[in-house]
Amino acid sequence: MSNPTGKTVSALRKITQSLTFRTIVIAIITLTMFIPLAMVDDIVRERGNRFNNVINQIASVWGEPQTLTGPILAVPYVDHVLTVETVTDKSGDTRTISKDVFTDHTMILLPEELNIQGTLQEEYRKRGIYESLVYVSDLNLSGHFNIQPLLSACGNDCSIKWDKAWIATGLTDTKAINETSRLSWNNTSVGINPGTQLPTLISNGFHAPLKGIEPDSPLPEFKIRLSINGSGGIRFAPLGKVTIAEFTSPWPHPSFQGGVLPKEKKIDSEGFSARWQIPNLARNYPQYWEFSKKPTHSLNDFVAGVDLFEPVTLYSKISRSTKYGILFIALTFITFLIFELTTKTRPHFVQYILVGLAMSLFYLILLSLAEHVAFLHAYIAASATTIILISAYAFAILKSLARAFLFFLLLVGLYTVLYTLLHLEDFALLTGTALLLIVTTVLMYVTRHTHRSTALAAGKQNDVKPEKNERDIAEDSASHEVAEINDKTKD
Repeated sequence: MSNPTGKTVSALRKITQSLTFRTIVIAIITLTMFIPLAMVDDIVRERGNRFNNVINQIASVWGEPQTLTGPILAVPYVDHVLTVETVTDKSGDTRTISKDVFTDHTMILLPEELNIQGTLQEEYRKRGIYESLVYVSDLNLSGHFNIQPLLSACGNDCSIKWDKAWIATGLTDTKAINETSRLSWNNTSVGINPGTQLPTLISNGFHAPLKGIEPDSPLPEFKIRLSINGSGGIRFAPLGKVTIAEFTSPWPHPSFQGGVLPKEKKIDSEGFSARWQIPNLARNYPQYWEFSKKPTHSLNDFVAGVDLFEPVTLYSKISRSTKYGILFIALTFITFLIFELTTKTRPHFVQYILVGLAMSLFYLILLSLAEHVAFLHAYIAASATTIILISAYAFAILKSLARAFLFFLLLVGLYTVLYTLLHLEDFALLTGTALLLIVTTVLMYVTRHTHRSTALAAGKQNDVKPEKNERDIAEDSASHEVAEINDKTKD
């Protein structure tokens, strides 16, 4: 009598031990590894947001990204107009009355030539375990104004109030000013006061009252020096009819921003230098106009400048590394699966899960260490811990030192490639694609005889002969009876 239960168990065992079934289950396990990787990525994102909050807090105290606007010359003047009116009284007599009308105006004059020379010296400010990149900038502003438009607009019946004129300079974060020199106005030293006195035109900054210092030429010169703190980067508004700006810094990673790029630049490992030359035709406001309390022109709509760019931050490195996590886990699982084709060892599915979790823990180890030590040291420690742990586990599973050593070499190669990818900025995608192509090619080569290897492995494992069916049993019984009859006949 046949045993249906035994046949069912045998069929189920055959299915569960088949390469197709195990491949499907391992693929499902690989996809479930997205869950721990996503959890790790959430932790990295949360730590990155906390880091950004600390950067903003440091910037609010040290100095925010700075925008320099100015200097500009504001000159009040009084326009005198004589008006003549003819009036008729109650008696019908007509007479002529002349009246003097005085109107107050303020002329805004932008520099005829504006030269900006600045240096950016990077520094790091630390709060807790976080560090923020900031800078100290020394700025030298010079140039000259052309007051001829004011003289032409004023005419003979106009009185210029040089005793109330002032020069205003805008700066985004005035509390970050370390030091300022006195304004040099036609070789005359003038003190600096807070506020621009032009709130609708320049909201933040400082000014220098000229106190009746009338210029001795239509092209008065100015000079001013200031030292400021800032973070992120610096911008300037090209207010001159010709604006020439030069910035230098030992920081090797500049990112030029704004409406126009520098005309000349030099970038190397020792830092950068950049030079802008911008004509007034590049902007959308005139060289002079009459000031109004209602905003008429926005001076900061067109700016240029540079940021101190950090190519790859700590949290962006770790976040990028998690994107390759599922690939690394899949490659490790595929290697286990290839070993199954050539050995009787069948790792349990739980063991696959534990290997995947161990590889996911690599990112947590890296994150927790990199916040306290250099990234390279943290990466070496995290990858060494993961490689040794998985290699020892592979030896315990496969019972083969050679195969465990192959796992060790595979993991060393994977984490070496990952470290290279994390430090590539422009070629990360190209390198990652090349890695996938190479891995796919190698896997196709290794598995080219998968069907034959599976059949051979199955033949070696089937040491027990298959059960006979009823017909075979009957034939064997008949043959046995014939043999007994022949033996009796011989006797």
